Amino acid sequence: MKLYLKGLKAGIPIGLGYLSVSFTFGIMAISLGFSWWQAVIISAFTLTSAGQLAGIQVMVNPGQYFTMLISQLTINMRYSFMSVSLSQKVSPKFKGIKRWLLGFFMTDEIFAVASCENVVEPIFFLGLSTLPWIGWTLGTLLGALIGNVLPPVIMASLCIAIYGMFLAIIIPPAKKSKPILIVIIVAALLHCAFYYLPLLREIPSGISISISAILAAVFGALLFPINVDKEETGNA
Repeated sequence: MKLYLKGLKAGIPIGLGYLSVSFTFGIMAISLGFSWWQAVIISAFTLTSAGQLAGIQVMVNPGQYFTMLISQLTINMRYSFMSVSLSQKVSPKFKGIKRWLLGFFMTDEIFAVASCENVVEPIFFLGLSTLPWIGWTLGTLLGALIGNVLPPVIMASLCIAIYGMFLAIIIPPAKKSKPILIVIIVAALLHCAFYYLPLLREIPSGISISISAILAAVFGALLFPINVDKEETGNA
């Protein structure tokens, strides 16, 4: 019980943050024509901000299942790497269905907090994941309910907030690292090309986002390679 409470306490800031971010997702879902209960179900069983944002935009255009598959795989692939990384620190008790829970609740913030532990116990991880999941689902519900009564102009304005969250994620590391800044600029320019150029703008948005992200990442890897051997020697 002490480990659960420890995890619960560690998850308070994440839960509060998710409450505000998912509030905007709820409003955006309503603005695209989803019902409040549909928005809540999406958040309760998905728990991925970028994935949900890309997903609902594809869902309003029926038939683009391949586009959704590609965009979701690209956006959420990082969670697989986080799960693999964290699995090296989990307790031997973390097996079976408990590992499924590890994968479901894996987000950037939960991974960051859990990775600070020497050994991640299942009960601690459950406590850590509880408030973020509640905050994300509750925030979506509140946003969806309010979105049903707000004027369209206010709803459109509030929908911009979720893009502000993405800016808050990329700007701090970009200010500290020139390579990251260049990769972000390349990704933005590529997506602008897909949006404005005559032939490229015919490509569905989900696939264009995936292509822009992959090409920018490849560009960064080629232009700014990390010398692993040199880093390991320096750390030694």
